[in-house]
Order: sequence, then C-alpha cells, then structure tokens
Amino acid sequence: MGSTRPSMQELIGRRRRAGFVGRLDERAVFRRNLALPPEDERHRFLFHVHGDAGVGKTRLVRELEQIARETGALTAYVDEGVASVPEVMAATTRQFAAQGRRFKELERLLVAHRERRYEAESALMMGGPEEREEPSAGSLAVARAAQVGLGMVPVAGAFAAALDADRLAQGADRLRARFRSQEDAQLVLSPEQVLTPVLLRELAGAADAAPWIVLFLDTYERTGPFLDPWLHDVMTTDRYGALPANVVVVTSGQHPFDTARWGSFVDFRTDLPLGPFTEAEARGLLADKGVRDESVVAEVLRLTGGLPVLVSTLAESGPVGPGEVGDPSATAVDRFLKWERDPVRRAAALAGALPRQLDEDVFRTAVGCPEDDARSLFAWLTGMPFVTERLEGVQYHDVVRAPMLRLQRLRSPRWWRESHTRLAEAFGRWRAEAERDRHSHEWWSDERWRELRLAESYHLMCAGPPFPLPALSRDLVDACFEGDAVARRWARTLVQAGEDTDAQRIGALGNDVLAALDRGGVLGALGVLLAKGSLDVLGRAEAYRVRGVVLGKAGEHAAALNQFDRAIELNPASASAYECRALARANQRDYAGAVADMDVVDRLAPNTARTLAARGDYHRMTGDLEAALRDLDTAIELDPTRQTAWAVRGAARHQLGDLDSAAADLDRALDLDPDFVWALVRRARLWRTRGDHERRLADLDRAVALGRDLPWVLCERGDALVRAGRHEAALADYDRALALNGEYASAYASRGACRTAMGEPDRALADLDRALELNPEYFWALWQRAGTYLALGTLERAASDAARMRALDPDHWQSHQVVLRIRIRQLVNDESWDRLTRLRDGLETTHPELPAAERADITERLTELLAGRSAPGERRELDP
Repeated sequence: MGSTRPSMQELIGRRRRAGFVGRLDERAVFRRNLALPPEDERHRFLFHVHGDAGVGKTRLVRELEQIARETGALTAYVDEGVASVPEVMAATTRQFAAQGRRFKELERLLVAHRERRYEAESALMMGGPEEREEPSAGSLAVARAAQVGLGMVPVAGAFAAALDADRLAQGADRLRARFRSQEDAQLVLSPEQVLTPVLLRELAGAADAAPWIVLFLDTYERTGPFLDPWLHDVMTTDRYGALPANVVVVTSGQHPFDTARWGSFVDFRTDLPLGPFTEAEARGLLADKGVRDESVVAEVLRLTGGLPVLVSTLAESGPVGPGEVGDPSATAVDRFLKWERDPVRRAAALAGALPRQLDEDVFRTAVGCPEDDARSLFAWLTGMPFVTERLEGVQYHDVVRAPMLRLQRLRSPRWWRESHTRLAEAFGRWRAEAERDRHSHEWWSDERWRELRLAESYHLMCAGPPFPLPALSRDLVDACFEGDAVARRWARTLVQAGEDTDAQRIGALGNDVLAALDRGGVLGALGVLLAKGSLDVLGRAEAYRVRGVVLGKAGEHAAALNQFDRAIELNPASASAYECRALARANQRDYAGAVADMDVVDRLAPNTARTLAARGDYHRMTGDLEAALRDLDTAIELDPTRQTAWAVRGAARHQLGDLDSAAADLDRALDLDPDFVWALVRRARLWRTRGDHERRLADLDRAVALGRDLPWVLCERGDALVRAGRHEAALADYDRALALNGEYASAYASRGACRTAMGEPDRALADLDRALELNPEYFWALWQRAGTYLALGTLERAASDAARMRALDPDHWQSHQVVLRIRIRQLVNDESWDRLTRLRDGLETTHPELPAAERADITERLTELLAGRSAPGERRELDP
C-alpha cells in the first residue's frame, strides 16, 4: 500500500507556491481566460511571457501551470532541455502519461523515430539494395505485350522506372528506398510531417476528457528558432490537421513575439511583458518572509533593483539588519549567503552551482558529503527561489549562478579545479557504464550517453589547464554527425564553459559554430571546425567524412566523393570513410569503384556481414553475379537475420535464372521483415518472370500501401497495371509519382509509353521529351521515343534517336533493334516485299545480337505483314 505522506516534490511545490507573491495582474488575466469558453471572442489561445533574465518568467510560468491544473487541465512544460520538435513531443507525452493520459500511438512513433534515425545513419555508411540498373531482359516480355505492331515500344521496365541516374541524384529519395515503409522514411527525413498529425489526433482525444490542455514552452529565446515556425503552422494553418479549440499555449522568453510571423494572430494572443518588481511587490514579498525592518528593506531594494530572483533569494535568507547587506559587486554573493547562518548549507549552495544541471547524484558529488546529508541538503536547496526544476534536472538561475561561479573561481582556483575534476571523473564513470556491452558506433546515438559526455567535457573545460581545443572540436564533429539539434547543444555548452571560465577561445569557437549552424547548417559548422577548431589529422579526416555524408544525403554525390577522398588521404586506415566513398561511387554508377573501396573495408575490418552484404550488392550491379553470391552467402552465414542480404541474394539468383532459389531468398527476407518494400518489389518482378501477374500486382499493391510516397514503387505498379491493360490506373500511379518528384525522368518515360499504348502519341512525346531533358543520356527513354516516332512514321527523328542510342551503347541489342525496325519501315514504304522476305528469312544470321524471343516476334509480325500485303486496307495496322 502506498504512503499517504506527500512526496518531497509535492512539499517543494507547496513551499514555492506559498511563497509566490506579485504578478497579480498576469495571474488574473490567465485565470479569467480559462473561465471563458473557446468560442468567446475574449478568449485567447496564446500567451507570451517575456522579459530580461531574472524577472521571474519561469516562476510565473510554473504558477500559471498550477492555475491550469486547478481547473482540471492537462498540462506539459518544456524548456531548453529539448532541441527539436520530436523531443518536445517526447517530453510532452511523458508528462501527460504521468497525469494519467497516454498518447500511445505518438509514443510508438517516437520510439520508431529514434530507431529509424539510427538505422538511417548506419545505412548511409554502406550501400543498400536500391535499384541502379538499366531495364532487364525480363522486362521485355511485358513490353512486347503492350506493342501495337513493331512500331510500338515497351513501357518503362522495372529497373528503369525505379532507378535511373537522375532519381538517384535525389538524396531524399535514395534514403527513402532504404526503409521498410513510407512512414519509416518520413520519420527520418521529415519527422514533423508524420508525428504532428498524430499529436493533433491524440490531443483531440484528450480534449474530450479534459476542460483544457495547456502547453508551456519556456526559455523560448533558445527553443523558438526551431519551435516557432512549427507552432505557427500548428496553430494558424490546417497543414497538419485540426488543433482542438480548448488547447492554450504559453510561451516564455527574453524577447517579444515575432510580429512578422504572428502579426495576424494579434486578436488571439496576449502578451505578458515582465519587468522588475514594483516597489510594492518587492515589499510585499519581503514582508511575507518576515523582512520588515525599513533599513533592511531599503538596502535590499537598492541592491537588487527589484529583480525578482534576487529579491526572493534575499527574502528567503531573512536578513535581520542593514549591516548584512552589501554592495552589488561580485562580493554580493557572500552577502546573499551570509544570511544563511548554517555554514554547511552555505557551502552546499556554492558547490551546487558548479554543475549545469543537478540531480541528487550530481549534487552529492559536487558537495562531497555522505549520502544522507546530501539528501537533506538537496531537499533544502531545491526549495530555494533561485533553483528551478527543468526537464533535465534542477538548475540555478543564471543571474545567481554566474556570480557564484566567478566568486569561487577567483577566490580559490585550486578548489575550483579539484571540484570540477571530481565532477568530470564522476561523469566519466557514468559514461563508461553507459558504454558497457555496446559497440562504439552506438554511443553517439544514445541521448543519455551524449549528455554524460557533454557534462564530462564541460567540467574538464572548467578544471583546466585549458582543455585541448582539438579534443573539443573532435566531439563537435561527432555531434554534427548526429544533426543540427545535437550540434547546437554541444556548441552552446562551449559558449557556457567559455563564459564560466573566461576561456575566450573556447567561447568564441562555440559562438562561431552556432552562427555557422544558423547560416549553413551542419556543413557550415564543420567548415568552421576545419578552419578554426585546431583539429588533429584524424579529426580533420572525420570532419571531411561527415561533410561527405551530409552532402550525400542532399544528393550532391560528386561533392560528397570529393570530401571522402580528402578524408581517406588524411586517414587511409578509416574503414568508414572507404564505406562512405563506396556508396558515393555507387550513387554515380561507378560500381567497380564501389567494389574496390569495399575490398579495402574488408581488409581493414575483415568478415563483417554488413561489409559483405554491401559489396555483394555492388558486385551484382557490375554484373559479377558469382562474386555477388560468394559475398552474400558469407554475409548470411555471419548474420542470418540480415534481411537485406537475403533480398539482394534473391535478386542475384533471379538474374541468374535460378527462380526457385530466388523465391526462397525473397520469402525469407520478407519473413524477417514483412514490411520490406524493396523485397516486395523484387518478388513482384519474380512473379512477372513466372507470368503470375496476379501475385505480382498483389505484392506491388502492398508495397504501395507501405510506401505510398515512394515514386519508384508507384512506377513499378504502374508498369504492372499497363501489363494488365489497366492504363488509366497506371496513369494515376505515374501522375502520383510525378507529384511527389517533378523531376523523376523514369516516371515521365513510363507515362509516355503508357500514353502511346493509349493512342495519345502527342502527349506521349511530350513526356518522353521531358524525360530526356532531365537525363539526355537516358538510353531507355530514347528507345521509347524512337519507337513512338516509328509508330507515327517520322523516320528521320527515329533515326536521330537511334544514332544517339548507338553512341551511348553501340553493342546493346536495342540499338540494333531500332535500326532494324527503321529499315523494315523503309522497305514497307517502298513496297520492297522480296527484300523484306529475304530479311525475314535471314534474321537469325544477320542479327544474332537480338534476343531469341525478340527475333521470333519480329519474324512472326513480318510473316503476317507479307501475307496481308495484297490487302492495302490492312497494311497500316500490320506495318511494323
């Protein structure tokens, strides 16, 4: 049975609330607002508290939260402890759950977001099984079924539709192809797009059960840069869905609201500007704490200037005479603490200022006292007015902490170094515990590990002698790899350490990195670290590698390759740099180069399943299927749960014609991961080869359901729908693909072929022209357009496209086929039946480069044409 006694947190909260005075008008405005229904024109949906540091913004916000709770509201509070919109949602759901309201679907997606993000970063280190090949021979069976005489050309083959070079240059699409579903891709690439509609639905459900839902966003001067645009969209547009009307948002920061963004919202929000206490408010607080001696009151007013946090601190200590009040210099800290007559508490308050955030373990380390004493001292300290509860623990108000730190650093440098060293060692131990039984590449993806590492670094910087800048910059490089939010948190800590220790060089680097993040994101920050961070050789190599990864994500593969080259030049032993360069080369269709790089990776880190699976995929793309199978067999032996290895091996066996083994491999991949979109598409191609078009469409329907926003998957199904004669449905898929990516050349080519089959040659040519504008060397699109010109009888243009095809690939059978078809059309126009007969009879000898099925098809159509040549009315439809 649980205890009926109040918790320490409850007692602290009561004590703080009992001592809260002043801000009567602000509290009254907020309370009245919650008494008005949302439909009332006087009701406000947004409050913004703003004022300088120390004016009591956080205390007022916490008081407003309590007022909301008293009405039965569901509330959540976040501050600078969050660094992204998903982190805001995670903090909010935790607090709602503590109040008895679970947002289960949002919680599930937030977990998936963290997992998929880690998988994506890992995947970028290796090649994955996206398609990068030209149309396969198997796709020609589908193409021939859609022909109208020999003048018709096939619809876009599965390879071409999904994976031409221009689409691979789109970094976002390349990443999407790695995920099991469209939701997984979006969770990494644009998490707000997936998470926000779910948040709004969850809020709508909660709004039916609670009179109000109130969200408090504190320290908005730090969170606003990433929160404000999102919040504006949520509150003023229907981009993500409907926000319940009984939601109220309270923001709090040092600056007024951005009127450029929120100007039109003026009738729906209330500004609550805060300044220092009025004399009446300050006197009221002092009187409430028993400080009534006029000389003491006057001196406190003079010393604090009415700044609420300082007035509260002095009032809490209860000075009894004016002689205890000093001047507002650095020694003012002594004056404040002098009124605390217990020397142990006084020392604990000073020591507790050293860490950036406190919990009981950190406080005990900082103070260096027995556990029982630390517990009681911590309870006392957390009740002080200058200590505020934050998401990451409790922390001192900056107005109080800064002079406390300065006082201790200047008065006792040795104690300062020893204390920070002790804290750094403690955080180092806790960090090492978090690393236990985990691979080093997993550490940085763990938020708790990052925070321990950051705290350890902060205290090492404070301990001095000056913490080496190369080590700081190296950590910043790793932070940049984790993304903008993590990099900002790291840079802000450098700024803080620089301020707390007067280490100007460290602070300047942090400020430079923050400015670069604002201007050019992570790429800009890495440029600053390379220019000013004093990185050693290995650090510079890693900075170039991370820059390459960022550029690769953006689809700038040539630029990424350049960065990986520089990384390898500096650190030839970096397996990860070679892995990354292999991927960059593969994205530029240099599969042989990708294999060569993965050979080096295998020498540096032999026999890893990931390396072998990636190299096996690259071997497959070079056409060396036997080498691919050797690598993939070994990868599966090393890790039988690696679904990508099973799927790629299935694709390789399919290409070798081993259909039963291919089917078994693809089935196994889908047993391991039923939502693996790429494996579903590959199995659909296998059904196509076997002529099982019903199963083909079933797999593609499921792939589209999982990856509705993946253009290449939509084109795959479009091809299958054309094969089934469902041209209108196919057009809908191609249109959707182009709505998602307006520069997707394969979709234009596929839609052009479909329109040719539908008897719309002019619209077909417009699509094929656009495909070739986007990719002038698009061989398959040239083949399509040449065939369309043939169907229209425009032989000169068909011949021009045929010449371009032969220039690109003179030995490809399709180059020969187009020339042959042009020749046939010319003979038909000249009515040279004897020559056509000789051409048909000698086709196997004169055109051995054509696939047997293609020769048979041309022979059959020529036979029909020659048999019907005496019926001129039929000649047009029998013409090739």
